[in-house]
Amino acid sequence: MRNKSKWFWDSISHVYLILLTVISVFPLVWIILSSVKERGELTGNPTKFWPSTFTLDYYKHVITELGFMNNIKNSIIISLVTTLIAITIASLAAYGICRFFPKVGTLMSKLIVVSYVFPPILLAIPYSIVMAKIGLTNTGTGLILVYLSFSVPYAVWLLVGFFKAIPIGIEEAAQVDGASKLTVFTKIALPLAAPGIVATAIYTFINAWNEFLYALILINNTEKMTVAVALRSLNGAEILDWGDMMAASVLVVVPSIVFFCFIQKKIAGGLYDGAEK
Repeated sequence: MRNKSKWFWDSISHVYLILLTVISVFPLVWIILSSVKERGELTGNPTKFWPSTFTLDYYKHVITELGFMNNIKNSIIISLVTTLIAITIASLAAYGICRFFPKVGTLMSKLIVVSYVFPPILLAIPYSIVMAKIGLTNTGTGLILVYLSFSVPYAVWLLVGFFKAIPIGIEEAAQVDGASKLTVFTKIALPLAAPGIVATAIYTFINAWNEFLYALILINNTEKMTVAVALRSLNGAEILDWGDMMAASVLVVVPSIVFFCFIQKKIAGGLYDGAEK
């Protein structure tokens, strides 16, 4: 009797989860199928699910005429540079907090993450004024600096937990053998904290890739726009071509989803290890 009851509730749970999965995936499938429909089919029969004829005309138009690949390139460069600089600074800062300020390290890491208490919109005007005065508006450099002001504190807060978990005895043994502090950091501490660094780097990259507010405020040149702003600019056109919008959305969303599917275990495992340690 108990086995039958367990089987029944397990079946209900699986049906419920399958239903939620279908509901969650349906918008993405709809976007993909809409992006390969013929011109006019979206407006002529918008409720039709399966395309009558498959075509890549919208992708050709978005890539060749609208120059959307240039926007993707901008986002990749800005996100990669932000991630590399943020992880470099955060690794040094987190290691310094753990090893050189052990008594106040916990308090410092908590104070650092206080910057996330304030909504980003509150800093939009100050950042715009500062970037205008130093001549970095409408540049990728200005956008990277803004992203770093948010990425570095959170990355430091995450990495402190990983560096704390490294036994200090290993580092002391290396110093006894003649290793310098820099050697200990690069040859011992960084490899041991690699799972946390990878997870933090991926999280930082995704945040920079998806950021919209400051990219919209600081960048007004079409050739320098990131994908988030370029996608929004299609919606602001006088005549909205839904096919172009769907194709551009697929170019932005699908690679991110595929990438996330490959690295989700690293993110979850790395963050779990950091929280546990």
